[in-house]
Amino acid sequence: MDINKLTGGEKAAIMLLALGEEHGAQLWEMFDDDEIRELSMAMSNLGTVDAELVEKLLLEFVSGMSSTGALVGTFDSTERLLSRFLPDERVSLVMDEIRGPAGRTMWDKLGNVNEVVLANYLKNEYPQTVAVVLSKIRADHAANVLGALPEDFSMEVVNRMLRMESVQKDILDKVEQTLRQEFMSNLARTNRRDSHETMAEIFNNFDRQTENRFMTSLEERNRDAAERIKALMFTFEDLAKLDPGSVQTLLRAVEKDKLALGLKGSSDTLRDLFLSNMTERAAKMLREDMDMMGPVRLKDVDEAQMMMVNIAKDLANKGEIMMADGNSEDELIY
Repeated sequence: MDINKLTGGEKAAIMLLALGEEHGAQLWEMFDDDEIRELSMAMSNLGTVDAELVEKLLLEFVSGMSSTGALVGTFDSTERLLSRFLPDERVSLVMDEIRGPAGRTMWDKLGNVNEVVLANYLKNEYPQTVAVVLSKIRADHAANVLGALPEDFSMEVVNRMLRMESVQKDILDKVEQTLRQEFMSNLARTNRRDSHETMAEIFNNFDRQTENRFMTSLEERNRDAAERIKALMFTFEDLAKLDPGSVQTLLRAVEKDKLALGLKGSSDTLRDLFLSNMTERAAKMLREDMDMMGPVRLKDVDEAQMMMVNIAKDLANKGEIMMADGNSEDELIY
């Protein structure tokens, strides 16, 4: 690491690490939120800083101090340091913003942002700015983002990219700073999941008996929370909301023995929906398989139904089927 190539923020971050918690606390208290974010970002991306560089910096700041060893700036050490003198909620806000999606640099982080999310942000930017951004991320990700942008706008971006020469460092720095302040910070905030969503996923993976036990207990203690979790859960019976094309896609993805086991414990309505979307011969064979099973354990039925729900969710995430959530806007009209 060359001292001459360090930014002011990186130099300040190294100095604060060198000063440590006890001596640096009073300095941190004098910074505003934007300065803390900038210093925290620089600090968390430093990695190992050798002792020679630390000493040069200390001399540069006319501190008369020398380092006794190497410093390692990480997310954890940064968070611990901030926690010594900032309120917990303020530390959480700063760390959420600097962590963002996975990646060491801003461009690495952008490469891990969903292409639709990134496209929705970029479509409101100047085409030249978008061209710079897409030129800095992976080609496969840039292709997906271009495909998600409005057609006329995306073609303008393509033309700008074709005419673009090497981008000056100050322009890149400005684009990067804007992305960090306007996009990544908002993304970190909006990515904070509702705890009820997390709990609904956990409840979805309970067997029927455990789910009933927890839900009954929760209803007694916090009925509002129980109702919110119920509304967010996607159960096996919710597969009845699938349109015929989605049912047929799901049928092709589920193993026949698991399908028979899952439908054996389903309602007549749901069983008829699946059977009606099969060929007459396939439907007859499935009925015979269910009859031949005889009595089956509830645990085995639950596992088969949970597997079908998880497959349906995966297919929905890939855009291969559509899963309505019960709102009137998602109802299908034929």
